[in-house]
Amino acid sequence: MIRATFANRGLRRVTFGYLFFSATEYAVWIAMLVYAYEQGGATAAGVVALVQLLPAALFAPIGGVLSDRRRPEAVLTWGYVAQAAALSATAAALLGGGPPVLAYFFATLVTTLITITRPAQAVLGPGLARTPAELTGFNVLVGWIESAAVLIGPALTGVVLAFGSPGLVFAFAAGLAVGATLLVLPLVGRRPRNDAQEPITAGAFEDVVAGVRAVALHPGVRLLVLFLVAQNVVLGAFDVIAVVLALDVLDLGESGAGYLNAAMGAGCMVGAAATITLIGRRHLVPPLLLGALGLAAGFVLLAVYPTVAGAFVLIAVAGAGSMVVEVAGRTLLQRLAPSDLLARVFALYESLSQAAIALGAILVPVLVAVGGAEAALVAAGAFLPLLIVLRFRALRAIDEQATVPIVEISLLRSMPIFALLPAPELEGLAHSLTAVNAESGTVIIREGEPGDRFYAIADGEVEISSGGEPFATRTRGDCLGEIALLLDVPRTKTVTAATDVLLYALEREPFLATVTGHASASQAADVIVRERVA
Repeated sequence: MIRATFANRGLRRVTFGYLFFSATEYAVWIAMLVYAYEQGGATAAGVVALVQLLPAALFAPIGGVLSDRRRPEAVLTWGYVAQAAALSATAAALLGGGPPVLAYFFATLVTTLITITRPAQAVLGPGLARTPAELTGFNVLVGWIESAAVLIGPALTGVVLAFGSPGLVFAFAAGLAVGATLLVLPLVGRRPRNDAQEPITAGAFEDVVAGVRAVALHPGVRLLVLFLVAQNVVLGAFDVIAVVLALDVLDLGESGAGYLNAAMGAGCMVGAAATITLIGRRHLVPPLLLGALGLAAGFVLLAVYPTVAGAFVLIAVAGAGSMVVEVAGRTLLQRLAPSDLLARVFALYESLSQAAIALGAILVPVLVAVGGAEAALVAAGAFLPLLIVLRFRALRAIDEQATVPIVEISLLRSMPIFALLPAPELEGLAHSLTAVNAESGTVIIREGEPGDRFYAIADGEVEISSGGEPFATRTRGDCLGEIALLLDVPRTKTVTAATDVLLYALEREPFLATVTGHASASQAADVIVRERVA
């Protein structure tokens, strides 16, 4: 699968370009916070974080429209060009000893331009892939890169800062952005699949407005979005606290800020692995509370015992708790938000998250001025548990009313093609299933017709035939209709209900998106196709 992806010249170029991009994203963020702290302490670092993130939060929804209405390969390429230019300008301002405000301006431009990359790549990947295997490999590689960047990016920044300066980090990042540009530049000259261009202004703000209305009119959704945004306030605060800890409390030097952020990333990876236990869980407020307490314990204990060794361990604990909060909260939001507005709700959440990170960063200087880094750690740690205590009844009510398709999740987990999906994806897929009852003798799938649905058998027995000749039966836990969808061919067999049957149907688009987007599902699908075709 990975080999198939690298055999595709376009996907290979986009993958390596994204690797270079991810390496710069965390690096320049930490480097600029370190520089701002050197110029004016925690206050300067918080203000600079706010100044960088607010324009990005405002631009992100609009930037995403570009890739829907213009050729994504051109948007991606010119996005990298613009990032390289802004990174180079920032490096020149820092290394040349120019006024700090000039460096802050160009760094803000970098943060804003970075929001172009992911939407463009999300649209471009399917357009470059020639087979589902290639697209799966591409999505898996992107996932690996994003997970590793949380840990490796800050660690590499720490190494560069140990021997150089923030300006050197930006210069190195500019070189990577130029490399990303050169990698994807040949894609601009390829023949587009569709030359039609929609006006950028037409409907650019409708989805954002719809998301705001969905959140405002639904109290439960509003509370969950508020809670997840509050978590990002804590994470934004930690970005600045890490700099204060490294330079003023633990005496780790400039590189220490990168290493402490890497510890947070390592904890997040551990927490992500633990969230598999949330699959199909009826009540998610208890793990939400547990994650918030883990985040609080890590920060508060670090405030009480600020040692170098303890810092790395406790920050990792906080990172693990933060990831549990993130997954549990997002899953609850998936359960509660109206399905037709879910994408808009999450788009609004992503935009608010940028503003929340900025708010957290700007609050740290006030807390440090009042009680030092220890007060900032205690306040950041206590924020989420306090919010849970204040709104516990409302959260518990949400937990009770949120729909959990336990039967559907159990059925999907029993099928190899879906068994290893992450918790939110599996539950989201279960929500997309439609129950279908078929009486004995009903033709469910007819040979030669177009394939539009995947079926999972929940109860009863069906008979498989070809050319009018029966040759197999299927029962609970078996799947039907996947061959036509995976190979994009007409139905290869006829399926008739041998008894009264209960099936769960999944439409073509979510089925293919799941199979191509996850390595475990793709590999299981390949095995099923080989067995069924044989």
